[in-house]
Amino acid sequence: MVLTNNITTVILLGFPNFQNVTFLFFLLVIIYCGTITGNLLIMVLYVLSKTLRSPMYFFITQLSLCDILVITDIVPTLLHTVLYGADAISFIECIIQYSIFTSSESSECLLLSLMSYDRYLAICNPLYYHSIINQMFCVTSVSIIWLVVFIIILINVIYFYSFPFCGPNIIDHFYCDYEQLMQLSCSDTAIIRTFDLIIGSFIVMIPFIIIVTSYVYIAITILKIPSNTGRHKAFSTCSSHLIVVYMFYGTLMIVYFFPTKGQSPILSKVLSLMYTVMTPLLNPIIYTLRNKDIKEALQKLKCFYNLPLVAHK
Repeated sequence: MVLTNNITTVILLGFPNFQNVTFLFFLLVIIYCGTITGNLLIMVLYVLSKTLRSPMYFFITQLSLCDILVITDIVPTLLHTVLYGADAISFIECIIQYSIFTSSESSECLLLSLMSYDRYLAICNPLYYHSIINQMFCVTSVSIIWLVVFIIILINVIYFYSFPFCGPNIIDHFYCDYEQLMQLSCSDTAIIRTFDLIIGSFIVMIPFIIIVTSYVYIAITILKIPSNTGRHKAFSTCSSHLIVVYMFYGTLMIVYFFPTKGQSPILSKVLSLMYTVMTPLLNPIIYTLRNKDIKEALQKLKCFYNLPLVAHK
């Protein structure tokens, strides 16, 4: 394959007209540290606590992994653009950033649909839950998700390297996203756009349909429960997941599935910040604050590590 790429460096503009640079920089550093700490804490609790060894918490740890990947992929470059007004990265780095971003977001879409199916079985068909959602199912399904995402990204990368890019090499965004990369190409992108539309429908829309269908059945089942206590208990088991789905898919669909003509670049960047920076921060907070099991596991872990100090005294 002969490469005809004339672009070796890509310039990310970030937020060039933002006035309070120091505030934004330190805010992003705090968000980044909080996101990494929160998601790592959930993963550590799952490993150390026997009470969290259930399929749902296994899926949550995979979601935490996706959040760590996406924010680590985006924020360092974003911090550089905030400090210096722009960031020049190599074209290869741009493709790598796009690939990591796409893989983590695609995995999150598929994982959220898997988690909704888990809640559907737990509430609507509890007798079949343990026979279907077992350890083999969890490991196999998550492995398939990462494999499918890897294959899709590999195909996309091959397409990008087979396309000629002639510039201009300036991207008015804070990371390398799909549409911005397409605008750098100086050839017909109809084929790759059609391919990505089909893949995007598979990765985003089909999981979304599964989630909506699952929660329609869950809602019907909950409404049939005679007692208010029973309804509240059933709803509380999936409320955190529903909030995460709403935040993630809400901003994702506004950015990628609604017409962008007439949409200001700053609005597009703010919406992108929601699912690349804010959602990874809020996910562990939502699952921690609204989850009794995680609170109890955290308390037990805290008491366990305080025991030596008490004995020493």
